[in-house]
Amino acid sequence: MTIAGALVRSTVDSRAQADASPREVVIKNLRKEYRAGQPVLRDVSVTIAGKGMTAIIGPSGTGKSTLIRCINRLVDPTSGQILFMGRDLATLKGADLRAARRMIGMVFQEYNLVERLSVIENLLCGRLGYMRWWKVFLRRFSEADVACAFELLDAVGLGDMATRRADARSGGQRQRVGICRAIMQNPDLILADEPTSSLDPKTSVEIMELLETLAAERGIPVVVNIHNVELAKRFAERVIGMSKGAIVFDGPPSALEDRHLIEIYGGKDWLEA
Repeated sequence: MTIAGALVRSTVDSRAQADASPREVVIKNLRKEYRAGQPVLRDVSVTIAGKGMTAIIGPSGTGKSTLIRCINRLVDPTSGQILFMGRDLATLKGADLRAARRMIGMVFQEYNLVERLSVIENLLCGRLGYMRWWKVFLRRFSEADVACAFELLDAVGLGDMATRRADARSGGQRQRVGICRAIMQNPDLILADEPTSSLDPKTSVEIMELLETLAAERGIPVVVNIHNVELAKRFAERVIGMSKGAIVFDGPPSALEDRHLIEIYGGKDWLEA
């Protein structure tokens, strides 16, 4: 068995024993105001299953990214609860918050790679939350972590680019690195914030396929915020539609009709184009 395979098997076994702490995300009355009295999220309540891929769609400014970022506390909610793995993420601070963030991998729209580092070093950044500070400072990664990183790069077709700088890669290659970095965290949840918005249509499909495959192989649920409705319908098992900071649709892709899209995005001229 490969090192990556052993890591996956160990993770799946441990998760199977943790039935008391399901990986679903339960959001209750979540509210976010960047300015007092002007909510971006309006008391959102939703339960996201601890398996498969859930897509969040909606127009720009409707709160999709804010919702994603509240889950891992890149944005602090104004009020409400975010229950995950038996804890309320909205209340965590300090070491407890850092420990919770280790369980949540993040894939960013603009990749958020350390550009001057090599591709393999960017992947290994996914292990920093598990290391002592002096090992981080000296870049003392374990042999198992290094081997796992190389296996992941081989799996996504980037094995021959491991030692090259991240800023020399194409957008699609950099997003592959970003996805692999999230997988290296060995997370219980992956959040993806507009992972295809900077990519061409063909590469966008490839990235969604990669995200779906790598997460499914490891039993990791994915929540993806995405503008492209067709990609959401193609890859997600569930679609959540947001408008003006509230959820106005929640169901399988097959149930998403034009009338729902009109409610989500407003108007219908764009739909008929």
